[in-house]
Amino acid sequence: MATTNLAVVINGNGMGHTDKTELRHLLLEKWLTLVEENGKLPGAVCFYADGVRMVCNGSPVLHRLRSLEAKGVHLIVCKTCLDTLELAGELAVGIVGGMGDIIAAQWSAEKVLTL
Repeated sequence: MATTNLAVVINGNGMGHTDKTELRHLLLEKWLTLVEENGKLPGAVCFYADGVRMVCNGSPVLHRLRSLEAKGVHLIVCKTCLDTLELAGELAVGIVGGMGDIIAAQWSAEKVLTL
């Protein structure tokens, strides 16, 4: 599987805007599954705001994110967000970076996609 010059932003607790957390998680799970099956992987996925919850213990998409990371996708997690949400000790996948790291991934990408 090849990574593409795409940066994906996950800034919410799942995908989309709905009061139903289960639906947001289900949508993100499906998106990640289909992207992985397609074989065109993003070069980076950036997590900030409530999106950092997706890379922490208890996340319903951890197995998908671990699989993507094993295939070379860079998972960049906002340190400020982890600290502010008191989740720093719960990180389960990805690398902790600052906003500068997230900006660098976005600027180096040909396209940025926000989920």
